Amino acid sequence: MVADQIEPRTMSNETPIEPTSEEHRSFAEGLDEILRADPRYEREAYTLVMEALAFTCQDLVREGHVSGQELLLGFRKYVLREFGPMARITLSEWGLNRCEDVGNIVFNLVEHRLLKKTEQDSVEDFAGGYDFCEAFEAPYVP
Repeated sequence: MVADQIEPRTMSNETPIEPTSEEHRSFAEGLDEILRADPRYEREAYTLVMEALAFTCQDLVREGHVSGQELLLGFRKYVLREFGPMARITLSEWGLNRCEDVGNIVFNLVEHRLLKKTEQDSVEDFAGGYDFCEAFEAPYVP
């Protein structure tokens, strides 16, 4: 399988990637545009996906591109670490109920030039990753 990849707008906390001349806006401004165009997800969901992407890059000990499947695995690990038994409830409140929602957020960020993608990347890369109930509830069921 070809690795489909996503590149964050910032490669590390110290080295932001400069926006191109047509995209001189902050992440917050870009996010405001996304939320006006697509209100399915809360602002926190976008922030969480970006944090999970940074975590995944760190966890994989590399910067730059990660596949959709790598991001989903990193997302699960990060969310469980951050929210524990409240993970599933928190995700649901923010509109995240399945892996496809993570993909929709990623591609909203791509469409608004807050993330980059390769030509091989597709929102379908996030389809069928795992069941959110099993991933975020099962670890806490006795």
